[in-house]
Amino acid sequence: MDTSPHTSGFVNANGIRLHYLDWSGDGPVLVFLAAMGCSAHIFDKFAPRFTENFHVIALTRRGHGDSDYPETGYDPDTLTEDVRQFLDALKIDQAILVGHSMANIELCHFAALYPERVLKLVFLDAAYDRTLPGYKAIMEKNPLKNIQPPDTNNDSHTIEQYVASCKRANPALAAIWGKLMDEEVLNWVKKSPEGYVIDRMSPAISKALNDTLTSYTPEDSKIQAPVLSIYVILDSAYFLAPDYMTEGQKKQVVEFIDTLRPIHQRECIEQFRRNVPHARIVEIPKGHHYCFIKHEDFVFNEMSKFFF
Repeated sequence: MDTSPHTSGFVNANGIRLHYLDWSGDGPVLVFLAAMGCSAHIFDKFAPRFTENFHVIALTRRGHGDSDYPETGYDPDTLTEDVRQFLDALKIDQAILVGHSMANIELCHFAALYPERVLKLVFLDAAYDRTLPGYKAIMEKNPLKNIQPPDTNNDSHTIEQYVASCKRANPALAAIWGKLMDEEVLNWVKKSPEGYVIDRMSPAISKALNDTLTSYTPEDSKIQAPVLSIYVILDSAYFLAPDYMTEGQKKQVVEFIDTLRPIHQRECIEQFRRNVPHARIVEIPKGHHYCFIKHEDFVFNEMSKFFF
């Protein structure tokens, strides 16, 4: 049962219906934007911590959760226009935008187009340039895409089976699983006509989002607002599955996470530092990508110091 103290609503924006959560609160508007695949509910535990000083809202991107699933509109311009029209619908002139992972696109593009509407920006392990030359070469060496549980069965008849499959195939997700994720996963799935629990997001939408993610060149040099960018230096331990990975596979995963991936990450961090010299940059060593869940107190404290 969803016990987070919010109201749930919809707005008609950019020709579709977008879902959002509103925790209310006093002060400037603070808008959370989720990662690819996640809904506004991913912030159910974290967002209410800010209501003493902010009016806190989270938006569910098109193609996710309870928002509409149009076949098109997953490019940076349309995704950002969704945010603009959402804010207009709620009569919000200015806001602090907080984005996790893929929300880098909306944060950067919105700040470039509408600098007067952005009070501050917070990137939660989000400020990455995936168009850098080394990114594709490094990601091609990612062993995780070729390692799956040997007995994976995608035909889930119950949500419990679906969750078990997700956790087994994605150890990093299993590491943050709890009541929050039990609620969030309900926004990922639907029942097929045959009675199976399947993803709400179609493969076509998933591909369109991935294409956008890997082709968007961040416009971070145009950011004028104060910025906090939190980077997570991943801990390879979160990605290991001892019950089915061989020793060789585990070694490959550790090498990729601990040695290869940080090469691209360090390039991104230094580029962001050059492009946004006024940004406050914080790193979490041996951390988890879902930093606001796994390292909740640390992220909350860093955001609070930045805001005040």
